[in-house]
Amino acid sequence: MNATMSQSAGSRLANLSEVLFAFLRLGVTSFGGPVAHLGYFRQEFVVRRRWLDEHAYGDLVALCQFLPGPASSQVGAALGYSRGGFLGAAAAWLGFTLPSAVLLVLFALGLDELSGRLGTGWLHGLKLVAVAVVAQALWGMGKTLAAGRERASLAVAATVAVTLLPSSLGQVLTIAAAGLAGWRFLDGSAAPPREAAAPADRRIAGIWYLTLFGVLLVGLPLLAQWTRAYSVELVDGFFRAGALVFGGGHVVLPLLQAQVVPAGWVSASNFMAGYGAAQAVPGPLFTFAAFLGAASTQSPAGWLGAGLALVAIFLPGFLLVLGMLPFWNRLRHYEAMRRAMSGVNAAVVGLLLAAFFNPVWSSAIATPRDFCFATVAFLLLAFWKAPPWLVVVLGAIGAEIGLA
Repeated sequence: MNATMSQSAGSRLANLSEVLFAFLRLGVTSFGGPVAHLGYFRQEFVVRRRWLDEHAYGDLVALCQFLPGPASSQVGAALGYSRGGFLGAAAAWLGFTLPSAVLLVLFALGLDELSGRLGTGWLHGLKLVAVAVVAQALWGMGKTLAAGRERASLAVAATVAVTLLPSSLGQVLTIAAAGLAGWRFLDGSAAPPREAAAPADRRIAGIWYLTLFGVLLVGLPLLAQWTRAYSVELVDGFFRAGALVFGGGHVVLPLLQAQVVPAGWVSASNFMAGYGAAQAVPGPLFTFAAFLGAASTQSPAGWLGAGLALVAIFLPGFLLVLGMLPFWNRLRHYEAMRRAMSGVNAAVVGLLLAAFFNPVWSSAIATPRDFCFATVAFLLLAFWKAPPWLVVVLGAIGAEIGLA
């Protein structure tokens, strides 16, 4: 019995190590924002490691699009959860978030002169690589999730809708409408078997996660008002920012600005400097919270302030996705839900296509040379099967030496 327990513990430790190092590598190389991150995740965990199939990944992306918080980090946490439970989710978050968080804290602590010694071409090269990454994701997901004229039509309709209504509410309404259209018009009986995106039958744990989310959302403002302690106000402000914002990192910036600048925690100039630095590091844009926590004029600041702000802004999104996953996995096995999810998955492709146009393409492709550079990067990723991290490095170096 002891040998069996030891073997089981060893297996869990191996799973956690696999999750941590897989996401740590992505945390170092995943430039380009949340849409590009979803492309990196798909390549790593659907194509390369085969942790789940294309349909399950599409379902997972759709769920995280419905929930507030950083969608790409929520997808990462759910993938880690599927391999190692709560500790797996924590390992995925730590690996994906730590590199950019550390870089932004160092920047906040006064190491910004290093950025002045570097050129700006490498950042442009990373944007061009992001174009190729998103194009590859669209290529793969479109062939599977938007196959056939009905699903392709839903994808294009979703693209038009979110392009003309560029808001988080527009995205949610588009996904909901696509689900209704899929339920009414698509065929779910012949849908291919789907793997679960996370362990099933964890409904009790899911209820606890959702309950904790509600308690913190209501209780933290009351506790902050009662204690008047800066550390509690910091956690409360960043928790609410992560809990109430749909659409990812860029959308959360106005809430963070309203939280830290008028209160005098961070000056307006430092706030914008940190935002600029956040564009130049890999990983999720929500790690901008680490900069704000570290650069605060209040105490605790530095590493402790960064840790509090970082955990607080990511926690609500993780509680929501881990709480919803057990119920999501059960619902998706019903035929009506499969039809609806076929429509939602097609809409996810449409949302990625809209994001590919703006901001990915519009912010990166300005000249014919840019277009050629991004096309070569796409060739390396899609046909030569070059690892994304290598394309990122080559893209940064190539742009820095003047190839783009």
